[in-house]
Amino acid sequence: MRPPYPPSPERSAELRRRFAEEARSERPDLSTLCLLVGAEADRELDEAGLDAAQVELDRLAGLLPFRPGGPRAWAVALRELLGERMGFHGTPGDYQRLESSLLHEVLVRRRGLPILLSVVWLEVARRAGAPVYGVALPGHFVVGFGPDEGQVLADPFDGGRVLTGADAELLVAGATGSGIDPSMLRPADPLDVVLRILNNVRAWAAARPERSDVALWAVELSLLLPSHPARLRYERAQLLVQRGEFVAGAVELEAYAEVVSAVDEGAAERVRGEAHAARAMLN
Repeated sequence: MRPPYPPSPERSAELRRRFAEEARSERPDLSTLCLLVGAEADRELDEAGLDAAQVELDRLAGLLPFRPGGPRAWAVALRELLGERMGFHGTPGDYQRLESSLLHEVLVRRRGLPILLSVVWLEVARRAGAPVYGVALPGHFVVGFGPDEGQVLADPFDGGRVLTGADAELLVAGATGSGIDPSMLRPADPLDVVLRILNNVRAWAAARPERSDVALWAVELSLLLPSHPARLRYERAQLLVQRGEFVAGAVELEAYAEVVSAVDEGAAERVRGEAHAARAMLN
């Protein structure tokens, strides 16, 4: 199956307007933002498809038992519905597919990266009234239920397996080589979740130079978020040059150099040199 391709420039501009508006709203909606990412990735995802994905999340929420109990009961109910009955889980091969980072595809395939499967858990549980939130463990996103003192973690990538404290320690140790810190267990902000998803898309594209189109839209959506790493501007400039847009890339490099010069003049000079080299490619 060939990975999806972005929509027309006109459609993309409208999607980006809506994405920026949602990201800057008082309470950004995670499912809406993820589906707009999907529409930017996949020209086949139209308005009917966006609506259908939200309806599917509503449908799944309606299949949960009515307020099953405390945090652990919620975690078990989600595991039984989504992991066991509906078959949502991940496999190592999912890391090689762009579709694994697109919510509408994950809802259809019932496969995805840990963070996208967690989005499904979050959105279904939230609709049903669960005390649920994302937990951005290093290298492996999971979901949490309940307050700090009674927190229960579940791993959607593993079909919603309820984690013990030792399980969480192993996940963190595998990613960092060190122990778990309480700060790692705090609820993840929806916009941070979206940025992490876009980072995954960028990582997928970085391993596939022929898909610099994917890397570019992922960076440009990231730049629409209210808070983002300044270095993304440099990455966008490099992508423009890589794609043959030498003047646009040079202009971006020069603008980034001005920002950097305030803290590191040597780095700024190196970036200006890259801008000069990009302009020279026109000769």
